[in-house]
This record gives sequence, structure tokens and C-alpha cells, in this order.
Amino acid sequence: MELFTSFLGEINTFLYSKFLIVLLILTGLYFTIRTGFIQIRMVPEAIRVIQEKGKEGSLSSFQALMIATASRVGTGNIAGVSTALVLGGSGAVVWMWIMCLIGGASAFIESTLAQIYKRKDGSIFKGGPAYYIETALHARWLGIIFSILLILCFAFGFNGLQAFNIASSFEYYVPDFSDSYVPMTIGIILALISAVLFFGGAHRISKVSSILVPIMASIYILIGLIIIFTNISKLPEVLSVCFSEAFDFQSIVGGFAGSCMVIGIKRGLFSNEAGMGSAPNAAAAADVSHPVKQGLVQVLSVFIDTLIICSTTAFIVLLSGKFVPGGELTAIPLVQQSVAAQFGEIGIHIVTVAICLFAFTSVIGNYFYAEANIKFISENPVVMFVFRILAILMVFVGAQVSMQTAWDLADILMGCMATVNIIAILLLGRIAVGALKDYQKQKEQGIDPVFKASNIGLHDTELWK
Repeated sequence: MELFTSFLGEINTFLYSKFLIVLLILTGLYFTIRTGFIQIRMVPEAIRVIQEKGKEGSLSSFQALMIATASRVGTGNIAGVSTALVLGGSGAVVWMWIMCLIGGASAFIESTLAQIYKRKDGSIFKGGPAYYIETALHARWLGIIFSILLILCFAFGFNGLQAFNIASSFEYYVPDFSDSYVPMTIGIILALISAVLFFGGAHRISKVSSILVPIMASIYILIGLIIIFTNISKLPEVLSVCFSEAFDFQSIVGGFAGSCMVIGIKRGLFSNEAGMGSAPNAAAAADVSHPVKQGLVQVLSVFIDTLIICSTTAFIVLLSGKFVPGGELTAIPLVQQSVAAQFGEIGIHIVTVAICLFAFTSVIGNYFYAEANIKFISENPVVMFVFRILAILMVFVGAQVSMQTAWDLADILMGCMATVNIIAILLLGRIAVGALKDYQKQKEQGIDPVFKASNIGLHDTELWK
């Protein structure tokens, strides 16, 4: 087992320190140029689109945005960011911002493709990378491989981890926590709530996400704003340090692997998941008049995750006086102590609530992604029933047991999944760019864009005839 764990560690290091990080950056830069910096110039249009109401019984752009944001925003936005700052220094936050802006273009391409190649699923839609890989690349076998990787990664790996994070957040309150009945009790409660949502299908998940995610994000951002305005006099100095460290290339080159640049890039890329093939599964479910609309909306999800939520954590930590680069206090305890420095003991409780909300919304968002891919492999209701039971069991078990090896394996599966998706969107990116040109042409004519696949030379879509 030790040898296997060491082997997983070597693969993880290669994927996330060398191969995947370069692939994601180059892909993001390529699509940024191809789309004419769409993630910046069309933000006002994206904000307008999320205000459009969906048809009765279907998922609106806003609901699809909330599902994607639910999965993207997890405990990594709290623990991951604080750890990145401790390991890489203040400059890491600036590189997170840069990667967010670059990744927005990849998020646009993959989500637009998911909309173009989506399929009818009762009163709503289903889709994602597996679907556009099968239809546009004529490679169902590769689509199935992608689906299996995503299901194992999100429904079983990451959901077990999120359940464990929820349970662990109560360790502060219970002596001998691991030997008590508290983890099992939390596991039972999480499993029961998950069962109601998982068996309730996409509509129930979308409704819960559209309520819970805005509340969750608003409370956390409000806490951050209070801390920022209370310490506003320190803000110019903190920002100055962030930017000076971010572009101190002599220091970066000297310790490249552990530099603020490398750690900030990693945290930014793997927090917002842009280009990695997960969010398109939510993007495909939206009912919009043109695929580009949902592509634009998913750019906002990337920004919400990194520019808003991750930045909130960063400023909470950097302004608190508790932050020490390379210090022992890190991850969730650092954020708890940072908030407590401003709010007292209640600050620890605030962070505990935030962790629980962030982690649980990730659980339901991750499940939504996995369900779309189960449907791609098989429409058999028995298969779906068994999958839902197994997904619920994983939440129950994950709350009680630290399965580090399984979570390390999930990281590798996600890296493989992302590689398949990046290859697909590089091959199919011209289709999304064609859809963008069609959208812009209609906007210039002063009309609300409506998509017809034939307008950009497509004849292999199930919808958009």
C-alpha cells in the first residue's frame, strides 16, 4: 500500500506540476486570442443573460450557473487558498486572478459546445464533454471513458472528501471526535439529505442550488467585506506586497516549484475548473435561445469562484494579522483564527458554517455532473437507481473515514478527464467560435440571438434545427 501511495504521489506531481498546468494555460491563452478576449469584453452581456427567465419546467441560465458554481465553490476556496498563501506567499493571489482571466476563455468554449450538442432529457436537457465527444468527434468509446473518469472522480472521490470535510469541521467542538458517534451521526444526516436531493433529480437540485449558493456566497462575502473595511488602512500595503511578490521574478526563479507563481497558478486553475470538463455538464442543462448565452454565463461562474470567493478568503487571511508565510497555522484553522481575530469566538462558528455550506453544495453539484454521465452510458433506470444508492453510501462513509488514497486517485482521474476534454475542445473549438460570430452578428442587427445549427454549417446536432 505504501508503494501504491508513493506511485500515486508521483503521478499527481507530474500531472499537476508539469503536464496539466502547462496544457491548461496554453489552451486558455489560445482561446483567449481566438475569441478576442471574450471573458473580458462580454461580461456585461453575460450579466444581462443571467437575468433572462427560463421556460416553465426547464432550467434557466441562472439555475445552471448556480449548479456549476455549487460544484466549483468548495472547501478548496477556504482551505486551499489559505494553504496557497502560506506556501507561496501573498503574491499567489495575483496569479490566481491571472489564471482566472485566462481560464474564462476555455470555460466559454467548453460550455458553448455542451449547449450545441445537448440532448433532450424529459422536460430538461442533458449534455457535456461526453456528448460532444461522441457526436462531433464520432468517438463514443472516448465519451464513455470520459464519463467513467468523471463519475469515479466526482460522485465517489470528491463527494467522499467533501463529506469528510463537513464532519471534520465539527472536530473543534467534540473531544475525542474520531472515537465518538458524531461522525456517524453526521454521515447519516448527510446521507438522508443527499437521498432526498439525488432521487429528486435535476429540478430539485437546481432549486436547492439556486437558493443555497447565493445565500452561502453572500454571507461569506459579507464577512470578508466587514474585515476588509475594518482594516481598510492596511489594504494598500497588502495589495502592494501581493503585486511586488507576484512579479519578483528573481525570487520566483530561485524557488520555482514552491514560488507564489506556481502555487497561485495551480490554485487558480484547479479551483475554478475552467477547461477541465466538469461545468459543461451543468451548462448543457440550461434552456436558452443561443448556446453562446450559456457559454458567457459560465465565464461568470469562473469569476465568482476565483475573483470573488477565493479573493474573499485571501483578504480575510492577509488582513487578519494571523498570516505568517511558511507558518504552521494553515488551511481551515488559519481562516478560523483570522475571522476570530475580528469577530471573536463566534468567528470560528462562522467559518464552520461556511465550510459545511460550501462542501454540501459541492456534493450536490458533483452529483449532478455524475448523473448526466451515467445517463450517457446507460438510460436503464436500474443502473440509475444503483448509482444513486452507491453515491449516497459514499457520502455516508466519507463523513466517517479519511480515504486519502482514494482521494489521491480521484485527483489523478480528474487530471486524465481534463486531458481528454482539452484535446476535444482544441479539436472542436472552431465550432464554438463560429457560434460566437453568429451571436455577435445577430446582436449587431439588434435582435435577440436565436441559434440555428445550419447557420454555422452544422448538421449533426439533435436540437437547434
